[in-house]
Amino acid sequence: MEVVIIEKKAFESLLSHIQDLSAGIDKLCDKNEGQAMNVWLDSEDACRRMRISPRKLQRLRDAHLIGCSQVNRKFYYREDDIRRFMEECKSTDSGNVPCTRQTDQILKP
Repeated sequence: MEVVIIEKKAFESLLSHIQDLSAGIDKLCDKNEGQAMNVWLDSEDACRRMRISPRKLQRLRDAHLIGCSQVNRKFYYREDDIRRFMEECKSTDSGNVPCTRQTDQILKP
């Protein structure tokens, strides 16, 4: 076991910083209390939900029709954005399978 000895002033300063950090976290938690957390889907889940291929999802992403966030080499999509896009597709596609005809017209290479 290793023992570390520090001065009383340094220890008190460290405690003060930790208490400030804790107060800030509590303040943020109180501010966001009651708000639903966003659900994020990876590419595989998004493709499955939308019933499209990974390539079509990439085209939608490249055309900025669906927002995403990238962490390292993996893309994540907000469930709300996917749902909103599918509803828009349904309303303009007269109820057919979501995101087929409309996106094919938009995304023709």
